[in-house]
Amino acid sequence: MKTALQILLTIAILALGYWTWESLQQPIRFQKAMGERRTKVIERLTQIRDAQVAYRSVNGKYTASFDTLISFVKTAQLPLVRMEGRLTDSMYAAGMTEVEALKIGIIKRDTVMVSVIDSLVKGKYVPDSLAFVPFTNGEKFTMGVGAKTTASGLVVQLFEAKVPNKVYLNGLDEQEVKNLDAAAFKLERFPGLQVGSLEDANNNAGNWE
Repeated sequence: MKTALQILLTIAILALGYWTWESLQQPIRFQKAMGERRTKVIERLTQIRDAQVAYRSVNGKYTASFDTLISFVKTAQLPLVRMEGRLTDSMYAAGMTEVEALKIGIIKRDTVMVSVIDSLVKGKYVPDSLAFVPFTNGEKFTMGVGAKTTASGLVVQLFEAKVPNKVYLNGLDEQEVKNLDAAAFKLERFPGLQVGSLEDANNNAGNWE
């Protein structure tokens, strides 16, 4: 009986030790996995932002369609201004400006067209993947466009792309994800990762920046 009791006590001690160790390791594993996913999702959101900025530079507005944006990335061209020549220190000291240097030919500017896929993508990602959230089974980012009139009467074009925590962190500890959401709601922030905003002209900033 004494031996059996000792065995049971040993098992209980080992189980308690494992439970304690596991309870400490669980949030550590969650933070590591979340960090890896955040990095990839932020990278994708940044790529969407770069594509949207390029699209607006050509079309004068953003697009709410990923199909349109992806087609633009694949096929569109952007103007690139190349400058040859430069002003020397003595020219600056003499008060010469770039405008004057252009007029007399010291500096030359030439505009060439470069493809978006070469200038922005550069082999970093496949354009068709732009809409999809990393670490998910084909889930897409939510994207929208709008406009806002400032106090001075200026109309500012807006766009946003975002994904909730529960989508890109799917499969990880549910309680940890709920804790993240609760913290975001408490601060009145979007519970996830987002670039740009349809509510504020934030210069297309990401909410992680």
